[in-house]
Amino acid sequence: MVNSIVKAYLVAYNAAQAVGWLVVLSKLGQSYVDTGDFNHAFVAAGNLVRALQLAAFLEFLHASFGLVRSGALTSLMQWGGRTHVLLAVIAKLPEAQVLPSVFIVFTAWSISEVIRYPQYALSSLGACPRWLLWLRYTAFILLYPAGIYGEMNAMYISLKPIADRQLYSGIFGQLLPFTYDKFVLGLLIAYPFLFVILFLHMFKQRRSKLSVRSSANRRTSKGKGKRRD
Repeated sequence: MVNSIVKAYLVAYNAAQAVGWLVVLSKLGQSYVDTGDFNHAFVAAGNLVRALQLAAFLEFLHASFGLVRSGALTSLMQWGGRTHVLLAVIAKLPEAQVLPSVFIVFTAWSISEVIRYPQYALSSLGACPRWLLWLRYTAFILLYPAGIYGEMNAMYISLKPIADRQLYSGIFGQLLPFTYDKFVLGLLIAYPFLFVILFLHMFKQRRSKLSVRSSANRRTSKGKGKRRD
């Protein structure tokens, strides 16, 4: 009974996220058609992206309580990186909201999630097709670097506005011995190293997931062959 409830919840959560990110992707496309540029991504989809990203904190809780097999620390790192860029930088600075890099970030995120969440939902039901599994663990090879580039570009261009406005000065520079722009600069230095760690982790997952599925398919084929004899 409990397992059925958990499965139904996970399917519903992943389906809702998939629909939400599909709407984001459509809003981005419509924004480009209407304006002819890449500077209006935040106006078009910023509120929905914020809502979906905040809701994604549940994935850390899912991993922490063992509802899914994902690592809790990895889930928290990915969620924290995205959420910081989105809420602490882009959402706070009008100058950042009109950057083309925001369009890149939102597009990379939305395409990734339109693939990832349906794969999770169907896997929960034991009905994930081979092509979707392959796409889930292949598309990140292009989408993840694109998203990281967009995030880093947005933070780098925002360094001066952050310093000029003394953003979060009640914490940074008073409670902490450095200003927020220096904190963001430190993140920019650390980002490539964190990217490599997570990127290699995802490649490890890719090898594991695709090899397991291939082995299962081979065993199934052999079983069918024996039954035909």
